[in-house]
Amino acid sequence: MASQRGEGELTTTPLEPADRERARAIPEAAVARLAVYLRVLSGMVDQGVTTISSEELSQAAGVNSAKLRKDLSYIGSYGTRGVGYDVEVLVSHIERILGLTRKHSVAVVGIGNLGHALANYGGFPGRGFPVTALFDVDEDLVGVPVGGIPVNHIEDITTVCAEREVSIGVIATPPPAAQAVCDRLVSAGVQCILNFAPVVLQVPDNVEVRKVDLAVEMQILSFHVARRADEAANDLVNGIGVDGMVIRP
Repeated sequence: MASQRGEGELTTTPLEPADRERARAIPEAAVARLAVYLRVLSGMVDQGVTTISSEELSQAAGVNSAKLRKDLSYIGSYGTRGVGYDVEVLVSHIERILGLTRKHSVAVVGIGNLGHALANYGGFPGRGFPVTALFDVDEDLVGVPVGGIPVNHIEDITTVCAEREVSIGVIATPPPAAQAVCDRLVSAGVQCILNFAPVVLQVPDNVEVRKVDLAVEMQILSFHVARRADEAANDLVNGIGVDGMVIRP
C-alpha cells in the first residue's frame, strides 16, 4: 500500500533528516522484514483492521515478536502498551522509511518468459513501481506492446531510461548479456538494479544491485527438505514416532 494523493499520484516528499538517519541505521535483514510487515499490514488495512499487537503481527509475518519489536524500533514506532500498533500509522512509517512515498519508474530488460510476466504483473504500479519501459534485442519484439507498453530496442536503453526517469532496472536477460545491459542502465543514471541473471555484475559504488537466483533458492529449499528427512529418519532410528511418542519394541 503506497501513500497517495490526487488521482492516485504518489507523493515525492523526501525523507526528513531524522528518518534519513534511521534508514541508514537499519540492517539489510531488517529492511527485508519491514517489507514483509508492510505486505501483512496492507492486507490488514484492506480488511478494516485498525490496531494490531506485536504478537499478532509477528505471527502473521512469520517472525518472533522480539525481533519484530526490534525491527520496528528502527523506524521510531513503538506502539502503545495494552493497545498495540495503529495499523495505518505503522503502514505510513514503513512506507516512508522504505521510500514508498515516491514513485520509482521501472525498466525491464529481456522480454522472454520472465520479462513478459514482470511486464504484465499488475501489482507493481499500486505499490509505487510502475513499469514504464521494456527492452529487448529481438527485432520481432521491438514495437510490440507487452502489458500495454511497446518494447524498445536494447540499443535505446540510455535514451529511453533518461527520458522516462527510470530509477530501477530489472535484468531478465541471458547471462552473457547481463553485464552489457547493466552498463547501459548505469550510463542512463539508473542506480538500483534487480538482477535475475545468474552472474555477478560489476557496478560503481553508488549503484545498488539485488540478485535473484531462482536456482540458488531451490538449492536452499533442497537443503531444508534433506535436513528434515534426515531428522525424521534419525527420530525413527531413536524410536521416536512422528507425534513425539516413543516407539518401544
